[in-house]
Amino acid sequence: MRSLLYVTAIAVLLSSCKLMPKKDEKEKSKTNKTMTNRFQPVDWAHTTNIYEVNVRQYTPEGTFNAFAGHLQRLKEMGVETLWFMPVTPIAQKNKKGSLGSYYACSDYTSINPEFGTLEDFKNLVKKAHDMGMKVIIDWVANHTGWDHVWTKEHPDYYLKDSATNDFQIASGMDDIIELNFGNPALRKAMKDAMKFWVTECDIDGFRCDLAFWVELDFWKEARPELDAIKPLFWLGEFDETDKPEYGEAFDASYSWTWMHRTKEFYEGKIGFDSLMTVLKRYDDLGDSTMRAWFTTNHDENSWNGTEYEKYGDMAKALAVFSATWNGVPLLYSGQELGNNKRLAFFEKDPIVATDKAAEMTAFYTALLKLKSSNPALNGGDKAVTTYKLKTSDPKNIFAYLRKNGNREVLVVLNMSANKNLRFDIADENLKGVFKNVFSGAANDFTTERSFEMQPWEYLVYEK
Repeated sequence: MRSLLYVTAIAVLLSSCKLMPKKDEKEKSKTNKTMTNRFQPVDWAHTTNIYEVNVRQYTPEGTFNAFAGHLQRLKEMGVETLWFMPVTPIAQKNKKGSLGSYYACSDYTSINPEFGTLEDFKNLVKKAHDMGMKVIIDWVANHTGWDHVWTKEHPDYYLKDSATNDFQIASGMDDIIELNFGNPALRKAMKDAMKFWVTECDIDGFRCDLAFWVELDFWKEARPELDAIKPLFWLGEFDETDKPEYGEAFDASYSWTWMHRTKEFYEGKIGFDSLMTVLKRYDDLGDSTMRAWFTTNHDENSWNGTEYEKYGDMAKALAVFSATWNGVPLLYSGQELGNNKRLAFFEKDPIVATDKAAEMTAFYTALLKLKSSNPALNGGDKAVTTYKLKTSDPKNIFAYLRKNGNREVLVVLNMSANKNLRFDIADENLKGVFKNVFSGAANDFTTERSFEMQPWEYLVYEK
């Protein structure tokens, strides 16, 4: 759903502190988090990335079968997990625009005919699996459209508006109505609907829309039942700095706070220290759950602007961060093609590759393959240590090292518009020979500690 609504639910407190807490404090936060998190993520969650698929806009046809033609390209780029926006049919009553919102469901166990048939989707999932990719689907549990089959068959599944004696509109959005999770029958029906997609289509998990708008105990009740069929990956739309308790039910969450603060940083509204404070808050949550890091998604692109509108020349540096910081990198349809337009949400508006497509594809290929191949980038892995490195220019340079045994990844970001920025990295944690991920050049950082970078430039090395 729209990130703007989520922003209003978050109050971010910023205070000055170092990124890395003391070791004992860090271990304590990890231990406390582990004690409350009852569920273990699937093994592949630690190395995966997520690619969000907007079927409607992906091809001129806007179908599952047309999208299937892109699987090989995405596989070669290093994509490991496909997240499909809602595949269920769209309610027609009070719909938005000519096609309506994907998030106004009319039947939880049917396919949107706009995309094809159930058999088409099953075949798509199988093809993805045969290529070694995972598939998760968007699950909208909080609300449905006005003419969902339950509105006639089970009106008691919904909350009622006392003023109108009609269904309750969901948070001012007049094309959707809220479900009543105080009704045990609704809870069972919702779990049964989720099980349908696991048993019938063999999906690998769920991205749960507005997860924090649904009672936490429902997710904690639903997850073991669904995981009993097949171990699943659970991505929840909530920010753990705001709703840490939801980390008890989900493997990964959204980094909404980081995304919005980085925009404010680029606009000059907050300073670099404030960004480090945000990362400190995420770090304090520990590694029992992970964060999904991104520069855009379906909400951001349509409603708040492309990553280039929001971040300008900083966009690629933030993409590097998303792929190399602790968690799960998330890409949206068309980012690897250089898409620079806002995609219509309720109308047909196909993605168009730009003249930057080859460059951006190569860029994301390098990052995604590094993420999956170098264990220093494992998300939520207690064997990984992240160090914020000391530099001679701490106000403009963000340098960090991630280590897992003898495997390491070094990232250096110029978080400023300063040209020919010269600085040194004087940190005992950085030493040895590394390879530049993008150029292949070797550097011995035991002796080579001086750098010169251009505005918003990024450097990534591994060993």
